[in-house]
Amino acid sequence: MIAIIKYNGGNVSSVQNSLNRLNVESVVTDNFDMIRKADKVIFPGVGEASSTMKLLKEKGLDQLIPTLKQPVLGVCLGMQLMCKNNEEGNTVGMGIFDINVKKFPAKNIVPHMGWNTISDFKSGIFSGIEENSDVYFVHSFYCELSENTTSICDYILPFSASLQKDNFYAMQFHPEKSGDVGSRLLENFLKQ
Repeated sequence: MIAIIKYNGGNVSSVQNSLNRLNVESVVTDNFDMIRKADKVIFPGVGEASSTMKLLKEKGLDQLIPTLKQPVLGVCLGMQLMCKNNEEGNTVGMGIFDINVKKFPAKNIVPHMGWNTISDFKSGIFSGIEENSDVYFVHSFYCELSENTTSICDYILPFSASLQKDNFYAMQFHPEKSGDVGSRLLENFLKQ
């Protein structure tokens, strides 16, 4: 069973629809027991960091997520909230990744929105994906490069397009909106 974490964050239904297209059953839940028992967990996110973290704290999900032992995938804001700090709303994250999330400098159009290239793959989750593939981004804040970076995108500056640490995976882009590449990434995650 795949658990999609429910916390009133955006893109939950689009993630579930993408799993349905892969013929994978999932449940949207904030039930601790269901999340702990799930084979895989997806932590999606669209929204503003501080208000989203407040919702997670109200449900205790900020304490649960870092303790999970099965593969966990954070998407977009989900990835950013798995980091240490976020400049958006001066938000303290869950600290799974010891990385700061910063606002893009105003040297180009922000938010970074649309298709862009990812490269420098450093994780088995990219198995079967060609280097310099395009995926779909929508974000104004970025995760710094670190030892946990598993792919890079360059928009205004190089940033972490994806991260991995132990059983925790994260993607700044939206695999559920990234066509065949995104579908393959979700399939690869489900095989972890």
